[in-house]
Amino acid sequence: MVSFESPITARLLQIKKTLRMVSKILTNTSKWEEMTKDFRPTSAQKQLNQLDLLLKKAKKTAFGRYYDFANILKSTNPAESYRRNVPAMDYNTIYDRWWSQAYLHDVPDICWPGLTPYYALSSGTSQAATKYIPVTDDMLGYMKRGARKMLVAASSYHLPARQYAKQMLMVGSCTQPKWEGQHHTGDLSGILGLNRPLWMERLYRPGRAISDLPDWNDRIELIAKEAPKWDIGFAVSNPMWLQLILERVIEKHKLEHIHEIWPNFSLYVHGGVFFEPYKHNFEQLLGKPIGYLDSYMASEGLFAWQRTPDNRSMKLIANGGIYFEFVPFNDEQFDEDGNLRSEYPTSLNLDEVVEGQNYAMLISTCAGAWRYLLGDTLIFTDVAAREFRLSGRTKQYLSVCGEHLSIDNLNEAVRRVDEAFNAGIKEFTVAGLANGARWAHQWYISCSNPEILPTALAQAIDKELGILNEDYAVERAYALNEVRLDIVPNSLFMDWLSERGKMNGQAKIPRVLKGQQLADFQAFIS
Repeated sequence: MVSFESPITARLLQIKKTLRMVSKILTNTSKWEEMTKDFRPTSAQKQLNQLDLLLKKAKKTAFGRYYDFANILKSTNPAESYRRNVPAMDYNTIYDRWWSQAYLHDVPDICWPGLTPYYALSSGTSQAATKYIPVTDDMLGYMKRGARKMLVAASSYHLPARQYAKQMLMVGSCTQPKWEGQHHTGDLSGILGLNRPLWMERLYRPGRAISDLPDWNDRIELIAKEAPKWDIGFAVSNPMWLQLILERVIEKHKLEHIHEIWPNFSLYVHGGVFFEPYKHNFEQLLGKPIGYLDSYMASEGLFAWQRTPDNRSMKLIANGGIYFEFVPFNDEQFDEDGNLRSEYPTSLNLDEVVEGQNYAMLISTCAGAWRYLLGDTLIFTDVAAREFRLSGRTKQYLSVCGEHLSIDNLNEAVRRVDEAFNAGIKEFTVAGLANGARWAHQWYISCSNPEILPTALAQAIDKELGILNEDYAVERAYALNEVRLDIVPNSLFMDWLSERGKMNGQAKIPRVLKGQQLADFQAFIS
């Protein structure tokens, strides 16, 4: 009997065969690395090479001429010359001085050669309410290459070869960026959707017909409607949005868990926010254990991802079109509002950092960011392997009276309490408030367990923070005299985002509220 195969079936069989070959190669990786280790550049050398490439390509831009990149390249130590002659800049500074010329007037060759084809709209939990981050073809190329490597890295999760032919649920923003002047603007996930490689398009769900819809609620409803037609093996999304989608699919089709409809769902690739506070509640939606792969991508680039399932640290990409500097996140370098005290802070290269120290990152990229303060903080767990974990944000830490609470501390305390109480915590945020001559913390938390008392949650979180952070324990005894907690509907957080136009693929609830953002939230809930 003659067998007929469709072109798509034949292509999928070819992909399976290729992935089996890749898996076989990876089993011999350690032997190959041992044989070639003396001939490969170190991570620090790769980083210096990245800086060299960036400076050479941008030396004739307006920025490169102003800061004399040509002369920096001639110096005996370009990295030291670069940090001595080019100031560090936050978003507001680099946008006002440089990016605005390219964005508002489509002037070419400002910070990177040529016209900038895309600007990613970042929701901005600090500084500007909406940020316009340049995205170049060079940066998109590095992101695509990184995505391919990440897929290969998933082989360490020991998934069967057939799993790679399953469909990928990739939930992001609308894939119809706006055309403005001579460039597109939109959320990064939408820009990446426009530039998705053809091989991925065949496996991608929900598909452009749904992802092109501008309204999030419409998209979620259509995803829930179409869900029975798909065989999802992987999911890629912000945790908040994937959880909402899974809940809606389960509700619409009256399921016990998501594996009743997607039995092959085996790996979740997440990023953008800390996953730990969501994990306990997320796993209530599953029928069996799955693997989790953490990634670190922002509008400014793809920085790292988790390499093995048993190690939650992520590995920094040393040759991904980005040069990194690390500024110790301490009172000498940053003021109480998380701003750099100097335009020329003390910064370290990759080979100068130490484990256990909190660092903020300055990045220089092939999209025209130069010594740009990203706003995230991290702690290296293994310098030799360039592995780290994110610890928080320069602007989003809580220290009204010296308690020095990082986002990492807040997330871990909430995670522990959520598990202990089986509270079903979905979102939370906290603020520091004046309380007479002393201080108070005000928490807002949404949870699914109606029997939980606010006072019990407040006392438990207070206790866990005292265990996690010695400064908190000290200040709790002297200056921080009250911890308040209100349980609010989860819809309140969603409505707050919606009314501010932040219902997009990068939407997230700020874990610490300060200044105008705090006043805005309190006015909204009142």
